[in-house]
Amino acid sequence: MKAHTRETQATMTPEKALQFLKEGNQRFQNNLKANRNLLEQVNDTSDGQFPFATILSCIDSRVSAELVFDQGLGDIFSVRIAGNFVNEDILGSMEFGCKLAGTKLVVVLGHTSCGAIKGACDHVRLGNLTALINKIEPAVAAVKEPKDESLRNSQNLEFVDAVSTKNVEITIENIRERSRILAEMEKYGEILIVGAMYDISNGEVTFY
Repeated sequence: MKAHTRETQATMTPEKALQFLKEGNQRFQNNLKANRNLLEQVNDTSDGQFPFATILSCIDSRVSAELVFDQGLGDIFSVRIAGNFVNEDILGSMEFGCKLAGTKLVVVLGHTSCGAIKGACDHVRLGNLTALINKIEPAVAAVKEPKDESLRNSQNLEFVDAVSTKNVEITIENIRERSRILAEMEKYGEILIVGAMYDISNGEVTFY
């Protein structure tokens, strides 16, 4: 499989970009990687890059976007931060990816059993991690069930995953509210902004 070019990127639609990722995750789940010569892709992309998607995901070592979507060099912009939330710098990176570099899709990818989410559920306070956890805690508060405080912690994996899903939803809301550029691009059909969850137990990505 060749690296994307200016021509192939130009023919890409937001819907087609989403389908590419879905097909790539199917290959990943079935252990059927696309045939790529990565050194050839290094050469093909040496004069420019033409990725089709920008993916915000967690730093979790099990959730590499390039791997779980079976993509090669030059295919996606991968933005990673514990808890997959946005700040000014990440929004700027996304605006670069979409408005200047031409990607057609923004994906916010959460995952099951997320350590950062567990930390937020337990209201961890530790050095610089404290400020990061504070940015995720609104998702904890937004999940109303269970009401029993003894069940609202990292030991309850169902609660943790519900918070992970809510965190993705809140992050998408923040992208639309805090980036006029991305919101307008979505409004005019130039890009899609979607959420997804990766299941660490089977490799499946569910889009919503």
